[in-house]
This record gives sequence, structure tokens and C-alpha cells, in this order.
Amino acid sequence: MPEMRFCVRWPDGAEESCYSPSLVIKDFFVPGESYPLADFLSRSRQALTIASDRVQARYGMPCSLALGQLQRIEAAGNGFSDAPDARVTVLSFLE
Repeated sequence: MPEMRFCVRWPDGAEESCYSPSLVIKDFFVPGESYPLADFLSRSRQALTIASDRVQARYGMPCSLALGQLQRIEAAGNGFSDAPDARVTVLSFLE
């Protein structure tokens, strides 16, 4: 199963490399695009859940790395919940 990393820039300028066990991330994000925080979190939740489900279908258990990444994304996003104009930029994909 091809895995990948996707790099994001949070509203405070911090950059983070995120993990996905599947290329499904490419169906939800475009490098260089900026997403409103709520939209970014929703897309991340959908994409990483699908990725984890694909691992479960193939190996019989969900992907703890994908679910852990989702938890880190949601925790980071919560730190900006009081900023109504907060946006997250997807910088690049690394396969």
C-alpha cells in the first residue's frame, strides 16, 4: 500500500509533515491551496478515515498511524478555533 506525507502550514506559520498510509489524500487536497480551518479538519477526517479503512480491509486492523495523525491534526486545529478566519495551507505531497 503506497504511503505518503503531506506538508501543511498552520495559521500561525508553523509547518508540519503529516502521514497517510494511502494516496487518498490527493483526492481531498491540492498542493498550494489554502483551506478554511473547519474545511481542512473535515477533509483530513474523511481522508485519514478512508486511508485507515483501506489498511483494515487489507490487513485486518485499522491504521493506528493514520488515526494518530488525525488526532494530532484535530488537536492542532483546536488551538485555532477562536480565529474565525484561520486557514491551513497544504504545501506539498511527498510520496
